[in-house]
Amino acid sequence: MPDIPKIDDQIELSFRDLIELRFVRAFLAKGIGLKAVRNCLDYARQCMHTDRPFSSGRFRTDGKTIFLESLEAAGEPKLLDLKEKQYVFKQVVEQSFKDLDLEGDIVTRWRPYRGKDSIVVDPTRSFGQPVASVSGVPTIVLAEAVKAEGSMSRVAALYEVEKAVVHDAVKFHEELMAA
Repeated sequence: MPDIPKIDDQIELSFRDLIELRFVRAFLAKGIGLKAVRNCLDYARQCMHTDRPFSSGRFRTDGKTIFLESLEAAGEPKLLDLKEKQYVFKQVVEQSFKDLDLEGDIVTRWRPYRGKDSIVVDPTRSFGQPVASVSGVPTIVLAEAVKAEGSMSRVAALYEVEKAVVHDAVKFHEELMAA
């Protein structure tokens, strides 16, 4: 159930919804079945007492199951296998999602273009649309400007961003359109 109700009969997604879907997609891409993901999600909800546990960024996978990282009283992080409902050795599993920025246990930003710092999705900037991380210019604006101007260098100068950022914005939107 999305955080935001339907608007004009269209499903609207919050940043937390987007991050949850990103985790589900990543787990499915690693070969974990949808039923296993659902079961792990249900168990994670119980363990964490929240309806959006995957937006916490405390999850890892080895391609077979989903693990929840928890801190024990001694301060040592442990991984809970959500499928088998037992703890495992963290060193065996350490697969992380390096394209997410965390503040505490909460995912606050996502770097959707190959994990690069040039583009971020941040719910506190430009209504959560992808932006150039330093300047805040929406990536769609940069990509469309390149189409109009015919030059990445010219767009970089016009918007006062690095040419590499304009290049990443163009490639990011090309890959989105191809998906």
